[in-house]
Amino acid sequence: MEIFVRPGDSFWYYSQVFNVPFQLILDSNRNLNAQALMPNQPVQIPGYVTSPYTVQRGDTIWSIAQRINMPMDALFLLNPVLSPYVLQVGLRLLLPVRVTWRVVNGEQDYDYRTMVQDIRSLQAIYPFIFNDPIGNSVLEKEIPGLTIGNGQKRVHFNASFHANEWITTPVVMTFFNDYLLSLTNNGAIRGIYTLPLYNQTNLNIVPMVNPDGVDLVLNGPPEDESIRNKLIDWNSGSTDFSGWKANINGVDLNDQFPAEWERERERNPKTPGPRDYGGESPLSEPESIAMAELTIERDFARVLAFHTQGKVIYWGFMGLEPPETETLVNEFARVSGYEPVQTIESYAGYKDWFIQDWRRPGFTVELGLGTNPLPISQFGEIYEEALGIFLSALYM
Repeated sequence: MEIFVRPGDSFWYYSQVFNVPFQLILDSNRNLNAQALMPNQPVQIPGYVTSPYTVQRGDTIWSIAQRINMPMDALFLLNPVLSPYVLQVGLRLLLPVRVTWRVVNGEQDYDYRTMVQDIRSLQAIYPFIFNDPIGNSVLEKEIPGLTIGNGQKRVHFNASFHANEWITTPVVMTFFNDYLLSLTNNGAIRGIYTLPLYNQTNLNIVPMVNPDGVDLVLNGPPEDESIRNKLIDWNSGSTDFSGWKANINGVDLNDQFPAEWERERERNPKTPGPRDYGGESPLSEPESIAMAELTIERDFARVLAFHTQGKVIYWGFMGLEPPETETLVNEFARVSGYEPVQTIESYAGYKDWFIQDWRRPGFTVELGLGTNPLPISQFGEIYEEALGIFLSALYM
């Protein structure tokens, strides 16, 4: 929601009028000098939208403010030409509306376009969000990278490395939305007030690592005949791509990282297909390259990769994980009911590479139970199980 500076205004005053944390207003207006605001500068107030209202007979500024439970000055800030003395019947006003509802609807087939639309809507309401795309997919889709928070502890979540595990994207996006709601409404999630988490943590989320693959699973192959025919051939002649894990090149993105990649390749398919083909070399695919470059640049303290299924949390790699990893995973297990598993005969994954090269905590969280792709009917249960993990990753 946009307002305009008046002489004597300050961000601190706006935080009192709209009951929004000062830091969130500051972070929503990084282009402005908070110590030298100039009249008529536009200021973004996070957590609000506007609603049109036509003045009715008997209305007063006070009665309208009472009706929307806001100070009268909120109306003057949003309607600079409003007279404090005369309120004409039929006058069109803008009223501030505090956002208390989710933008993200996770209980649907959640493809790339849906995610992009949700991100745009969230950015409009919560302008303290950074969206710095990490790169492009094979088919030139921008891969969003969302960041919020001012803290020194850099935490990373990602989802949909595997195409048929796309339900992980709306799960992560719903948490992101709930986190934003709690911040702007001075609220808590499961009894944990989130503004301290925002001030202590810098959270980075890549909600859909494999957008081409997700769209392939949900919407079918692209119209381009050469790509379409190649995909059907790799898929054993079938046009049913519901079991497809790989990217659009038939490369499994979570077998692409230089962490014993050769050992993983030995036992896996040597040609493109729906799953497990790790490419001809590590980091050959634009999506995995983007993830690697992001991780190197941001120097995360911990990373959590969300997959399906199994209700397990993998937390080790060849004994290279630091001691605090076990403390973290035990808390994740306590709040989710998932089983912590230190290691399995698996290599070349994103969290494997992170543990190997940084010697910091990395986790692969396998959400839900069943056969991939998990049905959207499981969304609510999966989200409730994952919610404690999201929160613990930020506050511990």
